[in-house]
Parts: sequence; structure tokens; C-alpha cells
Amino acid sequence: MIRLKLAFLSWIVLCAVYTVQAQNVHSKTTLYPTYKGLVMAGYQGWFRAAGDGTSARGYSYGNEKQSSIDMWPDVTEYEKTYETPFKNADGKPSRMFSSADKSTVDLHFKWMQQYGVDGVFMQRFYGNVKARDKESSAIIQNAFEAASKYKRAIAVMYDLSGLNPGEDCSAIIEDWKYMVDQIKVTNQSGTKTYLHENGKPVVCIWGAGFPDRPYNIRNIGLDRLIDFLKNDPVYGGCAVMLGVPNSWRTLRADCVSDPYLHQLIKQCDIVLPWAVQRYSPLLHNDIDRYRDDIIDDIKWCRENNLEYVPCVYPGFSWHNLSLHAFPDDIKPNASIPRQGGRFYWQMMSTAMSAGASMLYVAMFDEINEGTAIFKVTDHPPVTPAGNGVHFTDLEGVPSDRYLWLTGEAAKMLKREKPLVFKMPVQGASK
Repeated sequence: MIRLKLAFLSWIVLCAVYTVQAQNVHSKTTLYPTYKGLVMAGYQGWFRAAGDGTSARGYSYGNEKQSSIDMWPDVTEYEKTYETPFKNADGKPSRMFSSADKSTVDLHFKWMQQYGVDGVFMQRFYGNVKARDKESSAIIQNAFEAASKYKRAIAVMYDLSGLNPGEDCSAIIEDWKYMVDQIKVTNQSGTKTYLHENGKPVVCIWGAGFPDRPYNIRNIGLDRLIDFLKNDPVYGGCAVMLGVPNSWRTLRADCVSDPYLHQLIKQCDIVLPWAVQRYSPLLHNDIDRYRDDIIDDIKWCRENNLEYVPCVYPGFSWHNLSLHAFPDDIKPNASIPRQGGRFYWQMMSTAMSAGASMLYVAMFDEINEGTAIFKVTDHPPVTPAGNGVHFTDLEGVPSDRYLWLTGEAAKMLKREKPLVFKMPVQGASK
């Protein structure tokens, strides 16, 4: 009997210890307890350069014999840059940064603080998850340190790109444990800045419901992954944001017609529709369609007790990437023009007026598809190293135009300034 009592007491103690551990795995404090009122951007961090200490042989992400980027970064403030095969108008070699350099990531987060961009979702692609490659993990580590240093919100976004038929999401479960245990993403050593919603750390899963993907959402373990992130006693307790097609609500157009997607969405906490390329200033009244879609999306989410975050972007260009990725379908430069920032401001102001309480910007550093809001040069290389390569300029506006506009929108979202539909004038007297 005594042994049974001792065993029972030992079991009670072990349960208590396990419970304490489960409660302490994520920090309970953060500078960002809610997504509401914030403008967050996606952060790729996938750019490499020959000589940066990585395995890269070229200067940018993609085919290393030919550029895959459509816009060229303004590299005047970077501590480290690398020579490329391209030439500027003065005949000097064009230079590129590397995301693998800690100084690069630090500068980007410094800009976020300087211009009032609230923070970023760090992209974690399924290919990185499977390989657990050190380079991408090191970039995430650098980003979390910089987020703490500059007091910027930060969260992890798992992108299912790279998931093949026959694979499921179980690798993401183990990777989240790695992120939490080794990189301490939800419990930074300095200032705690991991993004929360309703007291829970936000984790995004992006890529559910797109018909061009090689996987079926019914058999890749998404329900198991969502359940783990929400309910695991040690690594769970998270708010799950699901990245879905723009027409997720109607299950039409760019979305699979399977109603199972709605079942998955209802298991989550926040819905993020992917709007890039779905709206254009070149189409008459397209911004009104964007407004109406947001209003109907928000209504659906409220009826199903979900939060909603619309996607905004400054423009789109996919010419150079399409040269080698889709040679039979080469895209024009600036197919969705920026119009000096007017299109971007239309999207942000329209989303806010339609009732959005939070925004997701695609993207912070995405120069491959010409959606970057960080500093891009108006004087890109003029001597391409590959046939057909052509870079999009910045239409004569300052390189920080889109960082500045994002910060202005953030002030209006927080009600620090009244919402205006006409694009603010950069440099105007206050």
C-alpha cells in the first residue's frame, strides 16, 4: 500500500512538472499581444551571393546563370555587398546584398523601426523544413535577434511550397519543436516580440486550397498539424493563421472547389487570402471589387468566429523569373504597375475602410516578383548578362517610398492619423 501511495504521489509530481513545463515553453509576455492595429509584411530572406560564405555560386535566388529578380535593391546602406555580372550606367559592376549576412537582416529591421513597419512573418518553406538547412535557420535566428533589438513584431509562416505528392505536414511538427527549443522563437533572450493574438503566439500555414499545387489538402495531414499547433500541451497553445486563395470563401476561380477547405479554415483562428495578381489598377473598378470581397470575407469570418487579415501589395512584375521558369509564357515587366505608390495606397486605404483591423503586406523583400516594399533603386543595371533580362525601375520615386507609405498606413490603422484615400505626399510639411 505504501508503495502504491508513493507511486501515486510520484505520478502527481511528474504531472505537475509536465504541466509547468507546458506552461513555460512559450513566453507569456510580448510587446505585441495582438495582431490588431498592425501592418505586418512577409519576409523571404532567400537571397544569396557568391562569396557570402554559403553554397551559392551566383548572386541571387533562382537560376544562377541568369537573374531571377525584376527589381534591383538600393544597396547604398548595406555593410556588405557582392559584385554581380551586371553593370550600372556608369560601367561599374552592379552589387547585390546577401540575406545570409547578419548585417543585412539587421539593416532591414532597422528600416522597419525607422519607417514604422510593425514587423514581419518569416517564411519557412517546406523544402527548408525537410532539409533543416543551416543557412535558412541562421537567417531566422538573425531575424529574431534583430526583431528583439529593434522591437519589431515577428512570427513564423510555414509555406507548403515544395510539398510533394505522398508527403504530409509531419515534418513541420518537428520543425516547430526545433524552432521553439533551439532558436527560441517564442521566447527570445532579449525583448519579447513574438506576435500573439488572444494571448497565443501566431503561427501561419500558407498554401491550402490552391489548385496548382501537387498535393491534396485532404491527405497531407493539415488537420493534424493544426491540432498540434493549437492543442499540444508543450508546443501548442498557438493561434493558427491559414494562408488561402483569394476566392476561398466562394471556392471558385483561384481556389479548389472542395468544401473541406472551409472545414480546415474553421479549425483556425485567422484567415489570410492571397491577393497578389488578383487585382490591378489597369482594370476598371477593380479596387471596388477588392473592397466588396473584403466586406463579404469579414462577414463570413465574423459568423464563424474567425479573425481576418487582407493582403495588400505595391505592384507585380515577373519578367526575368519567367524567362527561365516559363519560357513559353514570358511575362511583361511591371504587369501590375505601381503608379508611384497610388495602387499600393488604394489597396491599404480600401482595406482599412472596408473594416480590416490588421494588414498583411506582400512582401518586404520580394524583388523576384516585384512586390518588395524595402529600398529599391530607380537606377537598376543597364547591361544584362542574359538574353531578354530587363529590370523594372521605381518610376522616379525615392527608394524608400514604399516603406514610408507602409508606415503612414500603420499610423492610420492605429488611429494615430485620420484615414485618407488620397495618397499622402512624401516629404510634405507636417
